[in-house]
Amino acid sequence: MKKEKKILNKTPDKISRRSMIKGMAAAAGAAAAAVGFPWVKRSAAQAPIVLKMQSTWPTKDIFHEDFLDWVKKVEEMTGGRLRIDALPAGAVVPAFELIEAVSRGTLDGGHGVSAYWFGRNRAVSLFGTGPSFGLDAEGMLSWIYYGGGAELYRELIQDVLRMEVVSFFHGPMPTQPLGWFRDEIKDPGAIKNLRYRTVGLSASLFQEMGAAVKILPGGEIIPSMERGVLDAAEFNNMSSDKLLGFPDVRKLCMLQSYHQPCEFFEVTFNKTKWETIPQDLQSIVKYSLMAQSADMSWKFHDRNSSDMIEMEQQRGVKFHVTPTSVLKEQCKAWDRIIARESKENDFFARVIKSQKDYARRVVRWRSQVMVENNTAYEHWFGKV
Repeated sequence: MKKEKKILNKTPDKISRRSMIKGMAAAAGAAAAAVGFPWVKRSAAQAPIVLKMQSTWPTKDIFHEDFLDWVKKVEEMTGGRLRIDALPAGAVVPAFELIEAVSRGTLDGGHGVSAYWFGRNRAVSLFGTGPSFGLDAEGMLSWIYYGGGAELYRELIQDVLRMEVVSFFHGPMPTQPLGWFRDEIKDPGAIKNLRYRTVGLSASLFQEMGAAVKILPGGEIIPSMERGVLDAAEFNNMSSDKLLGFPDVRKLCMLQSYHQPCEFFEVTFNKTKWETIPQDLQSIVKYSLMAQSADMSWKFHDRNSSDMIEMEQQRGVKFHVTPTSVLKEQCKAWDRIIARESKENDFFARVIKSQKDYARRVVRWRSQVMVENNTAYEHWFGKV
């Protein structure tokens, strides 16, 4: 009896220890899941959020590549909790209709440029495709984030246009070429009567200079030039222009212009959908776009320079710098556009004032502090 009692006394102790071990394991697993340790399986309630987003760019464009690079960053930084189904232009809607599709909820988001929506309100084009006042794309993004630009754009899109869209900006673009022409542009008069493609307020600029402007998305430019619908056109940068096929239809590119020296990308989200995304993932999205700005800039230095050499040496393209006389005429044309549009659109005038105030301070600082680099280049490599 004593022996049996002894055995019975041990049984509760064993059960208690096993229960304690199981309880500790369960608690550890729950804690690990809470902090996101990768070896803990997520429950069905923690399934990834998937966003359907479309760009305004063809699949092979370096701009669509920028979109995909950012998508990869988001998925890696969120540990797969946020995934993006990234589609090229036209997969759901045409490029110029993207923002409406996002606002309606047909798409959860998109990747494009604000100039594509300027037909809704011409002030939209000031966010990347307007007069620079001496700012480049980096400087204009600085105005977006530190000079009140983001707040103005939110007011314009959500309050003035009443679109259910949340926007973020990234990706400073290089100064865009004046365009691809049959003959060298030696003075402002050479632009008159040319059937010329551009977008946004740049269309007004070239109309002021006498061109017959046609507004087309990127994928339609080369076919239009092949059919003789266009005499000349611009799109964006060395890599995009090469991939679109400009060297196949024109062999002369005029570099430097004031029509689009400060453009950048816009990433849009349907406002209702955005508000369902957890706060930590929203933060990752916002800061990943800042990281993508740097990554894109570095990639453009590499790819644009290589593609320019390839077009010169293997495709027979001739590059010429746009004369100062043309640049000055562009500034005069911008003055006329600013005066006319500001008179007709109070919001346009507000944005212009904000940009000019910011540029007056920032461009002066940059011009006086940052050394010019042609002298150094010519010392080691010869004339630029």
